[in-house]
Amino acid sequence: MGTVKQKIAALKNDEKFISFEFFPPKTEAGFRNLYARLQRMLALNPLFVTVTWGAGGSTSEKSLDLAATCQKELGLTTILHLTCTNTNKEIIDKALARAKENGISNILALRGDPPRAEEYWTPNCDFNYAVDLVRYIKEQYGDYFCVGVAGYPEGHVDGLDNTLQDPQKDLPYLLEKVEAGADFIITQLFYDVDKFISYENLLRSVPQLKEIALIPGLMPVTTFKVFTRATRLSHATIPSDILTKFERIGADDDQVKELGVQVLTNIISTINQRTEGRIKGYHFYTLNLEKAVASVVEHSSVLLPILNATASNPARDNDDAIASDSDDDLPVVKIQQKSRGQMKDTEKQALREISVGKGILNKDAIWDDFPNGRFGDSNSPAYGEIDGYGPNLKISTEEAYATWGYPKTTKDLISIFIGYLTGKINVLPWVSGELSAETGVIQEELFELNEKGWFSLASQPAIDGCPSKDKIFGWGPNNGLIYQKAFVELFIPKETWDNELKLRLKEQLDDRTITYFAGDSKGNITSNLPLNNYKAAKNAVTWGVFPLKEIVQSTIIDNNSFEAWNEEAFLLWLEWSRLYKLKTDSYELLNDVYNNYYLVSLIHHDFKDERALWTTLLGE
Repeated sequence: MGTVKQKIAALKNDEKFISFEFFPPKTEAGFRNLYARLQRMLALNPLFVTVTWGAGGSTSEKSLDLAATCQKELGLTTILHLTCTNTNKEIIDKALARAKENGISNILALRGDPPRAEEYWTPNCDFNYAVDLVRYIKEQYGDYFCVGVAGYPEGHVDGLDNTLQDPQKDLPYLLEKVEAGADFIITQLFYDVDKFISYENLLRSVPQLKEIALIPGLMPVTTFKVFTRATRLSHATIPSDILTKFERIGADDDQVKELGVQVLTNIISTINQRTEGRIKGYHFYTLNLEKAVASVVEHSSVLLPILNATASNPARDNDDAIASDSDDDLPVVKIQQKSRGQMKDTEKQALREISVGKGILNKDAIWDDFPNGRFGDSNSPAYGEIDGYGPNLKISTEEAYATWGYPKTTKDLISIFIGYLTGKINVLPWVSGELSAETGVIQEELFELNEKGWFSLASQPAIDGCPSKDKIFGWGPNNGLIYQKAFVELFIPKETWDNELKLRLKEQLDDRTITYFAGDSKGNITSNLPLNNYKAAKNAVTWGVFPLKEIVQSTIIDNNSFEAWNEEAFLLWLEWSRLYKLKTDSYELLNDVYNNYYLVSLIHHDFKDERALWTTLLGE
């Protein structure tokens, strides 16, 4: 099947390629359904796929399983991400050995997030930077592994001051990685095409970097919220003209998707023209979604010819995609890649069906329509947060100290959570970015809950038929109606929940006017849903009714999603505690919450009574 370097070298002069990044889904159902999604996406003829790796090897087994599936079962040339800082050498050795056993011969060598303080360094960790990992792979395996590294068109950010981003400053470190044996570069996502062009020119001005494959990384736009969050976390600039267009659209998700396709196709066209064809391929950060990528390919004059690749081109050889018996919402389309000449009618149909969210049974797929982070459908391969890199604070140590300080008492924690609710603090370990406007409707109630020492992570008010174009509650296409059940998610002391609040809510819990999930740091989950089906039951807490559509359930809470989030939510308390030295007051306080609190998710099912949940919780 060859390495990525060999496959790129085998392309014809004017031939382009695409590639995809995937992450291990957070739930078993999501993993099963990603398999079917990967099979369908073979219709787009990717040259290779990459599989992410959680910080410190936190998703190592899932990443290795997914990479092996892509390589061996689907016949896809697969790149396994490896992050090396704060990772045991044994984990790296195991990953490399297993990759080789499964025929994987491509690695993307990344530094990853450094530990918060020296006392939390993992023992036997010999890697401080990505270049250390590149050297180690080459020393241990010679040329067996083709190794890629990351590039930063706007400069790498490492610390509090984003103004220090400078690609010129990063250049010596990139050159060092290439001299150590790196074979190709995949860039961080960007939307400012001028900055990528400048970066490409900068690299081509260095003799040692002039011929290395540079692959721009692109993230399709699925929702405005995900778009702005992704750019913020990656420190990517949004050009003012693009941002203005998105802001003008507002909450109309359909228009956001259409504009997102236009933005990416324009970027691709501009890169192809201004680099005079030197850029051979485009890497998509898919977020485990398929429709947005398919739409970009379908509308791009640069990329659409990829589907006409001939079987005689060795860069395109892949094993046939075999349909599975999955119950995935989108049925699998058989794609015979080896026999491809001109794009067949069935392949055109497959591309079109993926891009509009239809399967061969003409069944709507809503997973890609309204991805909603951890409140989406837990069966979706894209369920969860956008990056798939595991629980981390998503801000630097310096930013964390400046934002949260050194909490020593429960009162200090209350001040931090209320500071977020008032806008004085713009990020918590569990949430990044500003509060949604609808939170203002229940802000006073959230103040009271947090003042009790019940720390809120997520919430929403009850809504009974609000217009979808409403500036606060609206989403989806125009001329629709939005409905919501009141919901809140809290960290509550175990003693308070067991001996006070659960007893006070007994009547509503017994008749299931209120349903709940509660979990602790050890993964013990309880619920008042019937034991025989609570693991399969799904609670739709937000839904929309639109012209020419079935009812769309955009926000869903079920056992699978809560179980996955519960684990991550408690691990973030530990991540926060590791900002501070062992045995200090701050360290002990945060670990006490980790050990002695529940995460409780409460839904009040009478969405016509906007006060019901809050009156009950606050004992009014």
